[in-house]
Amino acid sequence: MRLTGSTPNASIIELAVAQNPSFFSLSLFGGNDVLGYATGGAAGGAITPLATFEGALDIALTALTADGAEGIVSGTPHVTDLPYFTSVPYNAVPLDAGTATAVNGAYAPYNGGLQAALAALQGTGLFTAEEVAARTISFAEGQNAVVIEDESLTDLGAINPAFAALPKIRQATVNDLLILPSASFIGTLADPNNPNSVNGVGVPLADNWVVTVTELDEIITATDAMNASVEAAAQNYGIAYINLQPILAQAASTGIVFDDYNMDTRLVFGGLISLDGIHLTARGYALMANSFLDAIDTTYGSNFRASGNVAKADDFGVTYSPLLQ
Repeated sequence: MRLTGSTPNASIIELAVAQNPSFFSLSLFGGNDVLGYATGGAAGGAITPLATFEGALDIALTALTADGAEGIVSGTPHVTDLPYFTSVPYNAVPLDAGTATAVNGAYAPYNGGLQAALAALQGTGLFTAEEVAARTISFAEGQNAVVIEDESLTDLGAINPAFAALPKIRQATVNDLLILPSASFIGTLADPNNPNSVNGVGVPLADNWVVTVTELDEIITATDAMNASVEAAAQNYGIAYINLQPILAQAASTGIVFDDYNMDTRLVFGGLISLDGIHLTARGYALMANSFLDAIDTTYGSNFRASGNVAKADDFGVTYSPLLQ
């Protein structure tokens, strides 16, 4: 049945229901709700509110199961385990001793301003020595953390106009995630005519280049809440559920075995994630498909795994240009 031409305004769910399926799979429900926010450095828009998400999930499952179809649904893993967020190191700035000294000199007024603000606000609880330490900029010979904007820092100008010139900036830590495109941006000049305007050094990286630790917590919390809703909905509708979060987490930490391969989330060489740092390779999707089949076996008593009717890793190649070596 071909419907897309005759029903240009139909939703994907409506088109699927029109096929009268006996079985359906609804995968990565909620993925784009967090992914779009995260890939933009959590700088714009917002994660879909949980109530809105649950409403959409209920509409989809109600429609798909209305005629007795069985199925499987999954939530989404923590997208921040993907190499799009883990490939660029937080300390991506190599400096020699002389350059480090010069940069420190440029940030001396800022560091001094933090100390002055701490002294002026002493005893108010509005600004702490711990935040001063976190915001102090310091470079040394060797690899250095990039300088970033962080909207979660205290707005000192709002407390006291005398400190309005102190921006909400700090150096990144190992817990901050620089998005993949920042690799080609860090070290460029914000002003081609000003050698001191190095992005990530003299010019802090804007929020769209970084998922800060505060934003990371927001993304993980929202993802976990959505996954809990998906699992509860699967139980309510009597269909299979698969939790993909621990699968990606394992791949990101120790790697995950698929036949003769140990696949991980390293960009290019991990074998699991494609070159965009987000989507899986063909072999990665085959691994995920097998996970779905295992969950279907568990819920419905089928025998995909026992009968050997699962994807084989060698049937799905992962080939990249030798220029990437």
